[in-house]
Amino acid sequence: MRPYEHGGDIYNGQTVRLDFSANVNPLGMPPAAERALREGTAADVRYPDARCRALRAALSEKHSVTPEQVLCGAGAADLIFRICAALQPRQVLAPVPTFSEYGRSAALFGAEIAKYPLREENGFELDRSFPAALTPETDMVFLCNPNNPTGRLCDPGIVAALADACEENGTYLVVDECFLEFTRGVSALPLLQTHPRLLVLRAFTKFYAMAGLRLGYLLCADAALLERIGTFGAEWAVSTAAQRSGLAALTEPDWRDRTLQLVEAQRRSLAVSLAALGVAVYPGEANFLLCRAPRPVAESLAEQGILVRRCGNFEGLDDCFFRVGVRTAAENAVLIDALREVLHG
Repeated sequence: MRPYEHGGDIYNGQTVRLDFSANVNPLGMPPAAERALREGTAADVRYPDARCRALRAALSEKHSVTPEQVLCGAGAADLIFRICAALQPRQVLAPVPTFSEYGRSAALFGAEIAKYPLREENGFELDRSFPAALTPETDMVFLCNPNNPTGRLCDPGIVAALADACEENGTYLVVDECFLEFTRGVSALPLLQTHPRLLVLRAFTKFYAMAGLRLGYLLCADAALLERIGTFGAEWAVSTAAQRSGLAALTEPDWRDRTLQLVEAQRRSLAVSLAALGVAVYPGEANFLLCRAPRPVAESLAEQGILVRRCGNFEGLDDCFFRVGVRTAAENAVLIDALREVLHG
């Protein structure tokens, strides 16, 4: 069995007090989604709607697209795999470090992965030369905005220039916006109608804290392309419970405002506390922070029951790097106390 490379692994027998390795909303699941999940047991005896009609209609209204321009799947990772299965790119370009499922899924279908290194001395910011990295051989580009694990937002001008370059080059562009709602960043969605090779990926996993329900969606102006991608998934990939809870989550009033208020305040406070311990904290706008300690700390923290995301398996990072999700003030204080003990005794 291949090694697990992501956060949130609380199932390996260790005692976990707090999990900072998975970047889910510190508010938890929206109350409306929790109620829908509890109240729907009777409906779960039936097969789910394989076409996710009600959910796609709600998402189309939310994003001002047609239902045919929305494809739902069992989380973002499911849809990334389907994209690569359907389009089978020969060469994929992606900045690194970034989410490993892009390269893993593309490589499963024989793609060569062209890596565009992000420089630590620039805070891992994507620079304006990135669109020029496309070559005639580039079939697909993956862009995570904000990027995981760095948390950096992409300049909207770079995203627009990249979308133009991809259209001209005949290249598919996949913009992963699964963390965008935690920020005040600019979405690529307004580019959809003029860029039919653009695919925008979203998920309920992080922002609505529905990681265990597995629900994501893909938006594209080319409905036929979405239908083609959809054929590479299981017929009933999205459960009734996930669809029902997703619909309810979309109705939760002020969810984004409440989330931003908490995350922005706690991210600033957490960054200051980490820096005071001698930890390098890289600038990021998402609900997590990329950090570098003077020495590896993940194992020692795990012995105290606190999980952080070990980042040594990200391209260009080593075992001194770790990522922490932004939690509540009380939870963040526990992390700081534990890290202080690890680093300073």
